[in-house]
Amino acid sequence: MRNMDPTILGIVLLVAVSTAAVAYGLLYNRMETDKKTANRINRVKSAETDMGQVKAARDRVQEISKRRKSVQDSLKELEKKQQEKSKKAKETSLKSRIVQAGLSITPVQFYVFSGFLGLFVLLATLLAGMPPLVMLGLTFVAALGLPRWVINFLVRRRQKQFLEEFPNSLDVMVRSIRSGLPLNDAIRMIASDGQEPVKTEFRRVVESQQLGLSVPDSIARMHLTMPLSEVSFFAIVVAIQGQAGGNLSEALSNLSRVLRDRKKMKAKVQALSMEAKASAAIIGALPFIVAFLVYMTSPQYIMILFTDARGHLILGASAVWMSIGLIVMRNMINFDI
Repeated sequence: MRNMDPTILGIVLLVAVSTAAVAYGLLYNRMETDKKTANRINRVKSAETDMGQVKAARDRVQEISKRRKSVQDSLKELEKKQQEKSKKAKETSLKSRIVQAGLSITPVQFYVFSGFLGLFVLLATLLAGMPPLVMLGLTFVAALGLPRWVINFLVRRRQKQFLEEFPNSLDVMVRSIRSGLPLNDAIRMIASDGQEPVKTEFRRVVESQQLGLSVPDSIARMHLTMPLSEVSFFAIVVAIQGQAGGNLSEALSNLSRVLRDRKKMKAKVQALSMEAKASAAIIGALPFIVAFLVYMTSPQYIMILFTDARGHLILGASAVWMSIGLIVMRNMINFDI
């Protein structure tokens, strides 16, 4: 086969390149137009997608804002109700204090017992031959002061026992709700199998539901017989969940953790303030100890305070100033958490 002439081969290549250049020149504008059109369509579609995403995001933000506003309004309303209940709790009657103490007596029985106690102390001081002022003072303390102090002591002890057991009861409710039980059944479980005094308080909640009250209202009534901030937290969590929805088991679990952290913080504050409390106790007992030692060593030196009118004035002024100092020290070492 004879070799192709290089000149002919060059002419063929040149014709091919020229044809390709002419074709590209003729089709360039159309290609650019199609490319710009495609880019414009893609930008429009992207803009529509972005607008849809922006609109969806705006709708989500508005929904979250509405829900947050609803929760805030609910919190304000519940806070107002809790403040009114706290104000009423501070002005509780004797009957309410007896219920908070867990006693099963009536106010009439309490007054009768106080009267008998005052009469007994009056007879005892009369037989002991004490001065009339001392007799009246001791009778007044026995009839009015001591029984009410006992009631307040029982109330504080019962509230302390409630706070010890309440987080455990919340954990039981959390496990019950996560296992599929409704809130009513979880409350009934605590009312039947819980520990005192939580058992009694939840039994009152169940009784309130049987009378026709809703679950949030029944739990809110618990604050009347157990006026604690922890009970208010529990009532607010249940009320918010009932109005705004949400994961109740997670909310109760968080509340249980918060209550345990509050308990740890109280214990830590109490441990840190023990030194100040010991110092206050020593300072408060020091005048009595010194007076007793002086009486044991030189009775005639100190008895003038009890026999002379000027000594009575000094003792009275000392008692007033000492009481003020003890109150100031008590307020300095007691913290609300």
